[in-house]
Amino acid sequence: MADTASDLKPVARRDRQRAAVTVSEQWLDGSLPALVSCRNPLLSLAEWLAANRAMTDELVRSSGAVLFRGFAVPDAAAFHEAIGAFSGEVLSYGERSSPRTEVIGDQVYTSTEHPAAESILPHNEQSYTLNWPMRISFFCDIPPTTGGRTPLVDSRKVLARLRPETVGRFAATGVRYTRNYVDGISLSWSEAFQTDDRRVVEEHCVREGITYEWTTDGGLRTAQVRPAVHRHPITGERTWFNHAHFFNIFSMPSGVGQDLWDSLGEDGIPYHTSYGDGSPIDRTTLAELHEAYLAETRSFDWQAGDVLVVENMLTAHARDPFTGPRRILAAMSDSYRFVAGNA
Repeated sequence: MADTASDLKPVARRDRQRAAVTVSEQWLDGSLPALVSCRNPLLSLAEWLAANRAMTDELVRSSGAVLFRGFAVPDAAAFHEAIGAFSGEVLSYGERSSPRTEVIGDQVYTSTEHPAAESILPHNEQSYTLNWPMRISFFCDIPPTTGGRTPLVDSRKVLARLRPETVGRFAATGVRYTRNYVDGISLSWSEAFQTDDRRVVEEHCVREGITYEWTTDGGLRTAQVRPAVHRHPITGERTWFNHAHFFNIFSMPSGVGQDLWDSLGEDGIPYHTSYGDGSPIDRTTLAELHEAYLAETRSFDWQAGDVLVVENMLTAHARDPFTGPRRILAAMSDSYRFVAGNA
């Protein structure tokens, strides 16, 4: 039977979409991120991702992150729709460590709300937990006037840059994360765990292997040990996936960490890391981690409507200082539950 005109319309539509979109695995000074650019500003990113999900999955994993530019993504709702079309599972933000504002329910947030003049160090989202998003995505609603890039760092290459003895010690002991949830200094425990019920927090801590202590000032102190090196469950690649450098108080710039340590003491600082056996991470090792991240950092300037999808276990993200009204939204997707022995 001959094709009818109605049969041919979807085929013609797909051909037009393909002709309007260019995939560049090498862009700027490398492959991080890959660039998918669209010459048709009316083409919905959600529609394109739904039709090209398998290819995009492979591209995100091979490159570590993909920037989508030039598609029709006019607002937060369109961003939410696009991530839902791609992953099918947009996540809420649990066991929080940074201040954010909800934009769409508990699934689209502002990016971390630290002062514009401050940098945010590279980190892999929620690597201190046992249940993290495999992907974190960003949407440029309002680009900054200056600065404000979201630098990306290939965590596989960071691991390769570290000395074998550094990797060996972290692999043997893991990373110990100590946190104090105190109003005015860090997130309160009620904000971090999204509840005012202490029993709910205690049940979460027991379930997630977190030791906890309620302090006399109404705060909460927790500690947990997590692996420092993981294998990606799909690609099998080993990756430096942790917050050892990011949460270490001495990684803070300009002596701020030392001042906090001196004024609050080890039991009062908002967060800190050590080796899994409790011994301190020496400054030489912290410097080594810093240099490895710095050597592998890549970045680009945001444009309004950009969407960046990051493969969280393979790529760390950061933030540069900025001026202007920068508004970058974030969404997490594709939950992964760590099982001992998979690191």
